Amino acid sequence: MIVMVDYQAGNLRSVAKALEVSGGAVRVSGDWKDLKNADKVVLPGVGAFGRTVEALRERDLFGPILEHIGSGRPFLGICLGAQLLFEESAESPGIPGLAVFRGKCVRFSPGLKVPHLGWNRIRRKTDSPLWKDVPDGAFFYFAHSYYFRPKDPAVTAGETEYGGVYASAVWLENVYGLQFHPEKSQKWGLKVLENFVRL
Repeated sequence: MIVMVDYQAGNLRSVAKALEVSGGAVRVSGDWKDLKNADKVVLPGVGAFGRTVEALRERDLFGPILEHIGSGRPFLGICLGAQLLFEESAESPGIPGLAVFRGKCVRFSPGLKVPHLGWNRIRRKTDSPLWKDVPDGAFFYFAHSYYFRPKDPAVTAGETEYGGVYASAVWLENVYGLQFHPEKSQKWGLKVLENFVRL
């Protein structure tokens, strides 16, 4: 069972439906007991970094998320959900994230149109299991104003160019973070989700 973390975000159903289309059995839940029993966990995200951290803490979900990750079971963060895997974000100074990845999230440079909205290419940097049968340079759909800047470049699974090259996918053991929206990325987005379902 894949449990999608429900903290009253806006895009839960679209992500859940895409996972189901990709072969996953999905439960949308904000109950920490469901997270403890999950085979896989997905943390989607729209909104602000700080407010989302607060929402997760209010529902006592921070600990169960970290416990799931520590157990070695697969975990996927999407967009803001991926940013929350880092130590902090310039969007909400002083509010710590899950700190699974070392580094922080920063805003795109002044002068760039923000948010970065629409289709863009990802260049693969590792052989992440999520890239299985996905061509290098495939296009995915993005909608974000901040991006992650990992301290360890080895965790960068994919890069995208927008005012410079930045990490758009990260991977460390059982933890995957995607800055793009696979549920909006048609063929290759669904393939990425299918690869996660099959882990």
